[in-house]
This record gives sequence, structure tokens and C-alpha cells, in this order.
Amino acid sequence: MATPSKKTSTPSPQPSKRALPRDPSSEVPSKRKNSAPQLPLLQSSGPFVEGSIVRISMENFLTYDICEVSPGPHLNMIVGANGTGKSSIVCAICLGLAGKPAFMGRADKVGFFVKRGCSRGMVEIELFRASGNLVITREIDVAKNQSFWFINKKSTTQKIVEEKVAALNIQVGNLCQFLPQDKVGEFAKLSKIELLEATEKSIGPPEMHKYHCELKNLREKEKQLETSCKEKTEYLQKMVQRNERYKQDVERFYERKRHLDLIEMLEAKRPWVEYENVRQEYEEVKLVRDRVKEEVRKLKEGQIPVTCRIEEMENERHNLEARIKEKATDIKEASQKCKQKQDVIERKDKHIEELQQALIVKQNEELDRQRRIGNTRKMIEDLQNELKTTENCENLQPQIDAITNDLRRIQDEKALCEGEIIDKRRERETLEKEKKSVDDHIVRFDNLMNQKEDKLRQRFRDTYDAVLWLRNNRDKFKQRVCEPIMLTINMKDNKNAKYIENHIPSNDLRAFVFESQEDMEVFLKEVRDNKKLRVNAVIAPKSSYADKAPSRSLNELKQYGFFSYLRELFDAPDPVMSYLCCQYHIHEVPVGTEKTRERIERVIQETRLKQIYTAEEKYVVKTSFYSNKVISSNTSLKVAQFLTVTVDLEQRRHLEEQLKEIHRKLQAVDSGLIALRETSKHLEHKDNELRQKKKELLERKTKKRQLEQKISSKLGSLKLMEQDTCNLEEEERKASTKIKEINVQKAKLVTELTNLIKICTSLHIQKVDLILQNTTVISEKNKLESDYMAASSQLRLTEQVPTIPNGHNSSLPMVFQDLPNTLDEIDALLTEERSRASCFTGLNPTIVQEYTKREEEIEQLTEELKGKKVELDQYRENISQVKERWLNPLKELVEKINEKFSNFFSSMQCAGEVDLHTENEEDYDKYGIRIRVKFRSSTQLHELTPHHQSGGERSVSTMLYLMALQELNRCPFRVVDEINQGMDPINERRVFEMVVNTACKENTSQYFFITPKLLQNLPYSEKMTVLFVYNGPHMLEPNTWNLKAFQRRRRRITFTQPS
Repeated sequence: MATPSKKTSTPSPQPSKRALPRDPSSEVPSKRKNSAPQLPLLQSSGPFVEGSIVRISMENFLTYDICEVSPGPHLNMIVGANGTGKSSIVCAICLGLAGKPAFMGRADKVGFFVKRGCSRGMVEIELFRASGNLVITREIDVAKNQSFWFINKKSTTQKIVEEKVAALNIQVGNLCQFLPQDKVGEFAKLSKIELLEATEKSIGPPEMHKYHCELKNLREKEKQLETSCKEKTEYLQKMVQRNERYKQDVERFYERKRHLDLIEMLEAKRPWVEYENVRQEYEEVKLVRDRVKEEVRKLKEGQIPVTCRIEEMENERHNLEARIKEKATDIKEASQKCKQKQDVIERKDKHIEELQQALIVKQNEELDRQRRIGNTRKMIEDLQNELKTTENCENLQPQIDAITNDLRRIQDEKALCEGEIIDKRRERETLEKEKKSVDDHIVRFDNLMNQKEDKLRQRFRDTYDAVLWLRNNRDKFKQRVCEPIMLTINMKDNKNAKYIENHIPSNDLRAFVFESQEDMEVFLKEVRDNKKLRVNAVIAPKSSYADKAPSRSLNELKQYGFFSYLRELFDAPDPVMSYLCCQYHIHEVPVGTEKTRERIERVIQETRLKQIYTAEEKYVVKTSFYSNKVISSNTSLKVAQFLTVTVDLEQRRHLEEQLKEIHRKLQAVDSGLIALRETSKHLEHKDNELRQKKKELLERKTKKRQLEQKISSKLGSLKLMEQDTCNLEEEERKASTKIKEINVQKAKLVTELTNLIKICTSLHIQKVDLILQNTTVISEKNKLESDYMAASSQLRLTEQVPTIPNGHNSSLPMVFQDLPNTLDEIDALLTEERSRASCFTGLNPTIVQEYTKREEEIEQLTEELKGKKVELDQYRENISQVKERWLNPLKELVEKINEKFSNFFSSMQCAGEVDLHTENEEDYDKYGIRIRVKFRSSTQLHELTPHHQSGGERSVSTMLYLMALQELNRCPFRVVDEINQGMDPINERRVFEMVVNTACKENTSQYFFITPKLLQNLPYSEKMTVLFVYNGPHMLEPNTWNLKAFQRRRRRITFTQPS
């Protein structure tokens, strides 16, 4: 270990765990039990800034039992082997200053930070303040997962602690100030906007971030006001334009209204004039009234005879209607009798027709019988002639017997062939069923694979696009290329997927696996550089690890509840399995049950396994480099997301082979069926030929006998036909007699029908006469009634003596003085005004109402718009003032950061710059800090992203940016944990020199730099504070550790050694 000037590292005869104090002249009391470390500190010159950490105390926290650390005011370098407890100090700082557990990236519950086996833990942070140091204590209860807070030993709440910490400008959630080990990679993932916000909070003046937020709020309100003004202006213009369109209609409406008002006045005056005229006529009407009364009396006396005559007419009408009803009844009865007679006559006609039709049928049957007799006699003659010409029958029986034997043999062969065809068909049906079953299984496998691909597409679209490209371009690669590990892994039981997903990082789960470095470079160039896809790729080991045996047999571990190694839980292609065994030792990591968790202490002590899985937890076991002491940590298993879908590729390949075998068998069966069908067809043809020959021979043998039988049969038929004779003349005579009898009956019926028709006609004539008489009576009655009604009407008119009330000579209202005084003049003026008013057509009163309402709205909207514009101008003026107070200092700040950042990169023979980036100056929420770097002279400056630069390049860029912030920083301290792990030795040395030079300057904030290793011959500063963390079983108890005595002994040894 390199030792800076004026500082000494304390060698220990046995490995131990402690940090060296900063002040050699004073002892910081610390306690230790159960090999927990003790952290003494070396001295560092320079004052503490407001909010710096003066003391860190931990009890039952992670790896510590009891420990107290007193850092220096400048650079504090915490050095120690992995697992000794360096990052535990970082966790204590975060949690002690009210940070959230999830920010550390280790666990989401604060109870997990308490040392295993303890029920309570404690972290205490002492912060420097000029007015008096601030001591913050956080006690953690594991059972309740709850924290209790104290400030200067007095109970308080977390909110008050957060306020006190914020007042000192401490931001443990700001990656520019507090960068824990598990968050180093996330710094490069910060967007430009997030980086600007973190930088403002970290090094900007207190009001800078407030101005930025105020600007964003003002700009948002300005946009809202601009939109509102624009909408109101457009709406106002539309309202004005619409009123302009209706203005002429409104004027015409009011012109029409003036005419209508004059018409109303004229119509109001006209009754006054009419009244005067009527009053003058009143006297004349009184004289007429007496004369009319006399006329009424005479009319009433003349109406009495007319009334009597009307009553006589009404009685006569009733008598005639009764007689008409009687005649109608008689007519109805006569009509029914006529209809009955007509029905009987029709039945007689139908009977005659049936007799004639039966006679025709018998005549036709006789003609047909004579024809059939002639045909039968001719057929008998022909058959007798054929019988005479037929030769004697040969002896054909031997030939028939031979053909019969051949037919029997062919039938047997056909039956055998048909049986084989049926067997082949059954075999084919069986194969088709097997094929369908295998196809269904393959489809189900493909559906499961599609589910896995859908999950990949939803979560990692770039990786999914790269998979599609790979499937279309496999010919570009020389050796085997495996798709992302999450697609190629198939769990034997999806319940175990959580173990694999918790063991293998997601970056590797979506990584492509290559067997050749050249193939991987081709793939990354095409996919990552050309297509700009963010993908991961790894190379499988040259020698396969897939079948490498575990160091311990599983049978030895079953007693602890282990049931399998990780490797046996899934299937994967050989390159993938080999890579996982090499990289993640899945063949060495066992998986246990709840029984394992119950015996975990015994398992850890006896098995010495590095990683263990129980039912719901993962245990990581480390052995101290110095003391061989076992240190374990556990985390809860996350729920599986990607590997829950199980696809057995081996079974799928077996199904594909089975499908090929089924296809081969089907082809063989089809070939056999074709051959059997040809054989069957040939046998069928031969069978038909033999049957035809046999048929011809049998016909020749039986022809004579058949002819004799036919002749005998025909003679019998002829005899029967000759016997079945019919006397047509007798039948005709009988039919004629019956028809004559029916005609006599029909004539009698016609006579009766004629008489009934005459009676019915007579009744109709009588009914018509009665109707005519009734019509005449009704006509006379109606005439009398009409005359009576006219006389009654005249009487009523005469009785109505006009009565006019007595008039009074009132003067006309003053409004009527300018209007005409006669009815003719008034009517003439009314006609003229009505004509003028009628010219104004198409006018709607609602238009005037809407016009008036819009005028009021326009006036109101104009006032509102003026107010909005005044408010908008005020906002713009405020934005301009706040922008000037925010942007100018920010630009100066970014320029300073850029100057220091560029100098740091220049000193490393690289290039880097920091600038303030925005696409629109008015979009204050889009401002951001852009970091661009290049590490090779042949390349251009590229923006720092999680994908373009390597891990080491990102670490260097992150560290140099934090260094650029160091001298400008207004935060009291900065923490960087193991950022040098991904750097090469050259960059690590350069970065370390920059850290020392920057963090040890005057007026800089406190700096914590945590690292597990250091290069040799590094430069150191006297202002540094180096804290060594030791771990071992022979650590001294705190009450026996004396730093001063140790330093004196060390000096004596140094002085007494010969030069």
C-alpha cells in the first residue's frame, strides 16, 4: 500500500477491520464486538465547510456491530477488500441523512440494513455547523420495519430531519452529489434535462433551481394566456364579422317596425271614427225595429200548416220503408229456392257427363284389347319361327364349370386385395390422426414461443427487432449464433423461473450468444451501428462448460433441503449453457426449499457455498481476504417475468422427427395403396371378362327352353284377352237410357226454376216501386223542411232588433290629432303603410335579439381581451426578468464546468465538452446539459449515453464531470463509490491524480472516494484522509486500542532500522 507523506498506514500482525483516524493526537472512542471493525482516522488539515460530516456512528448496521468513523474535511479515501464494509459506510450516510433505502439499489426496506440476527440497528451522523454541530440519529426496528429519529438526542420526525438536511444543501438523492456503487451506471442514463436539474441543485446558487422552476411555471402560464388571447381574438373577430353581416337586416327591421307602429295607430283610431258613424245610424234603426216586430208575428202564424204537412210525410215514409223490408225478405227466400234448383240441375248435368265418360273409357279399353291381341299373336308367331331356326344345344357345361372355377379363384384374390386395401386405409387413418396430434403439439409449442417473443417485444423492442434481423440473415455468420438467452432458455418447471431471473441479470437475459468474435463484430456493426438498436452480445467460451460437473455432489447437499443445481432447472443450447456455467457458475449454485432457509446458518457454515437459493431468498456468502471469516447477505427473490413460459425444445425436435417419420410412412402406405388398387382394377377387369363369357354360354344353353316358355306364356295371355270380351252396343244402349231419364228430370227442374225467377222478378219490381214512392215522399219532406228552416231563419233575423248603446261625445286622444279623420283616408293610409311594411320580407325578430346580445358580448369580450393582454405582457416582463437572472448565471456556470471538464480530458489526451443544450429558447423545460466526449483521435465527439461508450469510458466521463463540479460545488460533501472498477490502469491513474488535485484544494467541499484497490506509486496529498477497513478474528477491542502508542512504536521501529 502506498503511503502519503506525513501519514502512516498501520500494519497489523493479523488481519483486522478498522479505519485509521484523521487526528493522531486524539483517540476517537469506538467499540467493537464479534469482530466488528473499528475505524480510527488520520489527521487532515483545513476547515470543515457548513454541512460536512464530522462523525459517522453505526451499531448493528450491515457488517458492523459497533463502529465510529471521523472523516477529514477534504478528500476521504476509504480503502478495503471486497466484503469488508466500505459500502456499508456509504449506506449509513444515505440512510442517516433521511435517504430512501431504494436509492442504494440494495433493498427496498430499511429493516434489511440491520445486521442479521439483530432486532434493532442505529446510524448517527454528526454534521458541522458554525452555530453548533447537528447530530442526527436514526434507530431502525426490524420487526416493524420502522425508523425512529432524533436530533441532538431529542426525538423528532423524519420530515423535520429532511428539512434540516435540505437547509444544509445536502441531497443524497442527487447523483451529482451522492453516487453509490449500484447507481454508477445510472449516471450515464440521466437525460440532459435531468442532468441540468441535478447540476443546478448541486452547485448552482440556491435561487438558480428556484428561478428555473419559476420560469417553467411562468412559461406554462404564458402559453395558456397566449392560447386564451388567441382564442378570444378569433372568437371576437367572428362575432364582429357576424354582426356586420346582420347590420343591414337590423336596420330594415327597425324601418319595418316604424311602419307597423303607424299601422297600429291608424287601426286604433279607426274604431273612433266608426263609432261616430254608427251612432248617427242608431236613430234610423230604432224606426225599423217596430216594423220588423209586426213581420215576425205574421211569419209565426204562416209556419203552423207547414209543420203539420211535414209530420204526415214522415208517417208515410215509415210505412213505405216497412213494406220495402217485407219485399226484400220475400226476394231473399225466392232467390234461395232458385239457387237450390240450379244446384240440382248442375248435379244432373254432371251425372250425364260421368255416364258419357264411362262409355268412352269402355270403348277405349276394347280398342286397346284388340290391339294387344294382335300384338301377342304376332309375337307368338315370331317366337315360333325363332324356335324352328334354333340349333340343337351343344354340351357347354365343362366350359361353364371351368369359367366358374376361374371366377371363384379371382374372387378370392379380389377379397384378399380388398382386405389389404382396407388395412392400408386404416393404417393411413391412424397415421393421419398421429400427424394431426403431432401438428397440434407443435402449434402449441409455437404459441408458447410466440408468448415469449411478445414479452421480449413489449419490454425490449430493439432486441426483438434484432432477433427478426438475425432470422433473416443467418447466412452472414460462419458459426452458430443463438438468439437472446431468455428465448433459448426453457424451464423444466416454470415455478423455478424466479431463481434463474434473479441469478442472471436482465442485460444478459436479452443478450445474443456467439461462438465467434468475428461473427459478433459483424452483428454489432450491422445492428448497433447501422440500425442504431440497443442490443447486448456475449461470446461463449471456446471450450464448453455446459457439461462441467459441480464441485460437490447434489446427494451431499440434499440433507440441507437442496433439490437441484440451477443448471438442472432448465434446458438451453450448448453455447448458452456453456456461457452461463462459465460466467454465472450455474452448475455450482444449488437451489433449496424452506427447510434450507430454516437451517441457513448451519448451511453457510458447513457447506461453504458462495451462493445459495432458498424458497424465497437469495444468499451471497463471501469469505474475508484477511481473516477467512464468512460474511453473508440475503435478498428477497423478485417475481419472474420472462421465463414463466416453458417450451421444451428437445420435445419439439422429437415431435418434428416424429412428424417426418409419419410423412415417410404415409408415403409408403400411399404407394402400397396405389399398387393394390392397380391389382384390384386388373382383377376386376378379368372378372368382368369371365362373367361375360359365362353369361354368353348360359344364354346359349338356355335359349331354346326360354323360347318355349315365352311361347307358352304368350298363348296363355292371348287366351285370357280373348275371353275378356265387352258388348259395346249394350253398354251404349244402357247409357242412352239413363241419360234420357236424367234429361226428363232436368226439364222438370228447369220449369220450376223459371217460375221461381218470374216470382223473384215481380217482387223486385214491387220493391222498386215502393223505393220510388219513398224517395218522392222524402224529397217533398226535405223541401218542406227547407222552406220551414228558411222561414225560421228569417224569423230569427227579424226578431233580432239591433241595440246600440248610447254614445258619448268624448274627444280624440292627442296622439290621433295628426292622423286622417275619415274612414276612407284612414283606409287609404293603412293600405299604403301595409304595402310598405310588406316590402320588408324575410326579417326574423330573433336576428335583432341575437345582434343586440352579440353587441353586448363583443363589448364584454373586448374588455376581457384587454385585461388578458395586459396580464400576458406582465408575464412576459416577469419571464424576461427571471430568465436574465437564471440564464446568464447558468451559462457562466456551464462555461466554468466545460472549461474544467475540457481541461481534464485534454490532460488525458482525449476530448470532452459540456454545453447548455436546447431546441427552443422559450421552452425552459427542455433545457439540458449535454456531455460529449471522444477517447480516440479518429472519432468524432459523441454524446455520453448508456449505449455508445464502454463501461470504463462512462466511468471516466462520470468521474471527470463530478471533478469539474468539485471546485464549483456548494454542497457540503460528495460521495463516489467504486467508480474506478471499469477503468483501465492508465485512465485510473489519471483520474486519481485529478481527484487528489481537485478535492484537496482550499475552499472545496468534503469528498468521499471508496475503492477496493489502488495502483502502485500514486500521488497523495497531505490534506487527504485515508481510511483503511480491516477485517479479521484477531481485532483488538476498542478499549485496548491506543493509536498514540501504536504510532510511537512504529516510529521507534523506523528509526532503529539500519539504513
